[in-house]
Amino acid sequence: MPRNPLNGLSVDVEEWFQVGAFERVIARADWDTHASRVQANTGVVLDLFAETGVKATFFTLGCVAERHPQLVRRIADAGHEVASHGYDHQRVFTMDPAAFRADLRRARTALEDAGGQAVTGYRAPSFSIDTRNLWAFEVLAEEGYAYSSSVAPVRHDHYGWRDAPRYAFRPLKDAALIELPVTVAKIGDRHLATGGGFFRLLPSALTDFAMRQVNSEGHGGVFYFHPWEVDPDQPRVADAPLRSRVRHYSRLGAMAGKLRGLIARHDWGRVDAVVAREAALLS
Repeated sequence: MPRNPLNGLSVDVEEWFQVGAFERVIARADWDTHASRVQANTGVVLDLFAETGVKATFFTLGCVAERHPQLVRRIADAGHEVASHGYDHQRVFTMDPAAFRADLRRARTALEDAGGQAVTGYRAPSFSIDTRNLWAFEVLAEEGYAYSSSVAPVRHDHYGWRDAPRYAFRPLKDAALIELPVTVAKIGDRHLATGGGFFRLLPSALTDFAMRQVNSEGHGGVFYFHPWEVDPDQPRVADAPLRSRVRHYSRLGAMAGKLRGLIARHDWGRVDAVVAREAALLS
């Protein structure tokens, strides 16, 4: 029997050079000049999940699916959920509704062709749905998505919707679409992020606190990280800003061990399973 409400374990599948931290120093036109490591890194993650006996959701870029369809098939065949992370990591607030719709469709086609399963979940690159582009929820609903996990209820220099709900909510009155924000720790009136680089750089106790906090209130949490975060041997981008280099490269070697500990201390599953439970609570 689960000890607490199920939490969503999620992986944002992208190359090390496609991240927002490097978007001003590595041009999209130069992506093909960099060594691909996403297949090997995601393989490490898949092996870790098999070892620990958990299922997860892999929010995967469409361009990764086009280049490595066998990777997406491996994810699906292992019983994990394949979901969309957009086509090429373009932030949603840089697009208009027509461009966003085209991005969704291109990514979904690549993912479904590669994985052989329907794609019903979406995560915006860099959590780029906020008060500037709430129209994105309408497009997602019109395109048949069951849920999004695109909101980070924090203040951050790259993203964040500080005043968004911390738990699942319906962003549209007349649609079934669920938004499941990533989990933050609430301490007083502050919201502290817990996934990705925050998990690498900060004590694991913060993420444990956040998960226990949401579970104690009857909800499932959502944790995320990236395959490149288990790759301490990845190339270094010397001309990236210092802040970006610190965020991207710090404690990569510690990540796999920290993940094993986190997985052991909480109950985890696919994000679509968490959404199903949260939707019932909203009914």
